[in-house]
Amino acid sequence: QVQLVESGGGLVRPGGSLRLSCVASGRTLSSSDMGWFRQTPGKEREFVAAISWPTGTGTRYTDSVKGRFTISRDNAKNTVFLQMISLKPEDTAVYYCNALLNWRTTTPRGDWDWGQGTQVTVSS
Repeated sequence: QVQLVESGGGLVRPGGSLRLSCVASGRTLSSSDMGWFRQTPGKEREFVAAISWPTGTGTRYTDSVKGRFTISRDNAKNTVFLQMISLKPEDTAVYYCNALLNWRTTTPRGDWDWGQGTQVTVSS
C-alpha cells in the first residue's frame, strides 16, 4: 500500500517562499506522473501542478500559480517537490500530492491514498 507524506508547509508572509516535499513509501514515484493539489475548508481539492514520469520534462500548472510555483522530482529519493515563491494569502491551503493518470489531464489515479497534507498559511 502506498503512503504519501507531505512536508515543508508553514506560516510565511506574503511574498515569501516555501518548498514542499512529498515522499512515497510502498511504491516508487518514478513509475507515475505526479501532481500537487490544495484544499481550503469548505472547498473541493483543486489541482495545482503536475509533472511527467520518469524524467519530469512535462509540467503544467493551474493559471493562478504560473510563474511562481515550480514542480520537480528526484526519483532517486522517491520525492516530488513544489517550490513556491511570491506567495499570496490566497495560496493558503492544505497541500497534497498524489499520482496522476496523466500529467496533461491532472486526474488522480485513484489507487494511491491521499496523505495528511501539509498546511501552508500566507499571512502578515
